[in-house]
Amino acid sequence: MLTITTNGSQPSAKGSADYFTGTVRVDAPFKGTEDARISGATVTFEPGARTSWHTHPLGQMLIVTAGSGWIQESGQPARSINPGDTVWIPPYVKHWHGATATCAMTHIAIAEALEGEVVEWMEHVSDEHYAQAR
Repeated sequence: MLTITTNGSQPSAKGSADYFTGTVRVDAPFKGTEDARISGATVTFEPGARTSWHTHPLGQMLIVTAGSGWIQESGQPARSINPGDTVWIPPYVKHWHGATATCAMTHIAIAEALEGEVVEWMEHVSDEHYAQAR
């Protein structure tokens, strides 16, 4: 049977300081039922906000819906992401993503769980490292 989760039926949540720097809002989290491994949410990063470094065991898809942001794979330069862009992060690729210093950014994040795990969080992205993304 289909399940519809109506808009506004779930409260917004603040992104945990354990995993994010700056002001981050998580809306409309979703998760598959029964054997489905898919989950995700709409995530809004205020200017300067970002994730910590992290990986996903089965990869992650980002769909940028508003604003302007950055994404960086470990060992590579940061790359700009904008509305309409989709980003595929392969399994176990260490990365971070978030807003630019001057503009908020919203994306839909989608990932699958492997043995119940969707993400492995690592160290915070330092202000000094983030400043190099410009």
